[in-house]
Amino acid sequence: MKKAIISLILLAFANLFPQHKLTLEESLQLGLKNSKNLKISRSKLLGSEAKITETTSQLLPRLSLNAGYTRLSDVPPFEVKLPIFPVPVKIQDVILNNYSVKVSLQQPLFTGFRLVSLKSASEKNREAVGADYDKDANEEAFNIINAYWNYFKAQKLKGYLDENLKQVEAHLTDTKNFLANDLVTKNDLLKLEVQYSSLQLKQIEAGNSLNTSRALFNKVLGLPISDQTEIDANDPKLENTVYNYDSLLSSAMQTRLELIAMDYRLQAGKENVSAAASGWYPSIFLFSDYYYSRPNQRILPALDKFKDTWDAGVTLSWDIWNWGYNSSQVEQARQNLNQLNTNNELLKENIEVEVYNNFMALNAALNKIEVAKTGIVQADENYRGILEKYNVQYATSTDLIDAETSRLQSQTDLINSLVDYETALARLLKSAGKKIY
Repeated sequence: MKKAIISLILLAFANLFPQHKLTLEESLQLGLKNSKNLKISRSKLLGSEAKITETTSQLLPRLSLNAGYTRLSDVPPFEVKLPIFPVPVKIQDVILNNYSVKVSLQQPLFTGFRLVSLKSASEKNREAVGADYDKDANEEAFNIINAYWNYFKAQKLKGYLDENLKQVEAHLTDTKNFLANDLVTKNDLLKLEVQYSSLQLKQIEAGNSLNTSRALFNKVLGLPISDQTEIDANDPKLENTVYNYDSLLSSAMQTRLELIAMDYRLQAGKENVSAAASGWYPSIFLFSDYYYSRPNQRILPALDKFKDTWDAGVTLSWDIWNWGYNSSQVEQARQNLNQLNTNNELLKENIEVEVYNNFMALNAALNKIEVAKTGIVQADENYRGILEKYNVQYATSTDLIDAETSRLQSQTDLINSLVDYETALARLLKSAGKKIY
């Protein structure tokens, strides 16, 4: 009883505050906001920006601090025996506690272009990751569009079956009346009852398909899978735009985000080759150190007091021979660059095929719509004629069942063609490098 009361209260609230129906634009906004894939891409983008900071920091002065304390074991003091003195002369007391503070400043002057190349490579990689993020957003948008229209299609098909089932129910009532007046045979009624049972099975399947489509739609929006989400959509409308394959392919080759990202990675690869070749050059650093020690080793004799000293200079290091280490590093970087170049060519070929297939799919969808529109006009007209004849018993129940089946199939074909057109258009625009959200 308690559960029933709670259910009634929830139903009352649902009627007072009906659920908002989502438009396609609202679905895109919500789905992109909740997308876990985009969160991962965003994290990669932030990581690439941190990499730029890391490489830039290596070009700047480096300040470090070292401090320490050492306790030495006790040893005899430093004494000297002189012939004229019977007692040894103490030169230096033993200092057992040693304290040291060192502040170092180091500035790279020349590293064989390694640091400059690494910084440039990290900047190019960041641009590539940024293009990847935009590409992932476009992919997510297409998944949302696809799920949206599939949900719409499942709703429409379920609606067609519900409507058809009501019509058959009405025909059954009429046929029972006809049978009572000996206007039809028992077999005519049985045929309609079989048709009714068949439609009930299809209705169950359509309901399951609708629930599945809604669940998939919820999933791409980041909503609980069992939410009774509703959409606000009208039948898709055809665009007046005429698409040209050559123009679409040209657009894809210029604006596809994968190609833009690959171009940045190629530039980064060239910088990595330059960075690897830096081992053939010397490295020069400017340095300066400040010491504050007790005792300070540079002050003699040693005093058990804090004293400060400093130094400054330039260092040069150069690997004259390291058994091919530098050349192997350069070769690895070059081969990675060769792989990127080959992948770039493969990517262009795949994009060309993708644009062509999507262009053909859009044209096929347009042709199917025209055929389906013609078919639904013919099926409607045929159904009206057969129904009129059946009502005056000039047509059999078989004729009526065939007409209803044809009409339902024509409705299904049209909505399938319209949804296929919407998804084919979105897929084509995406493959041509267009932003679809």
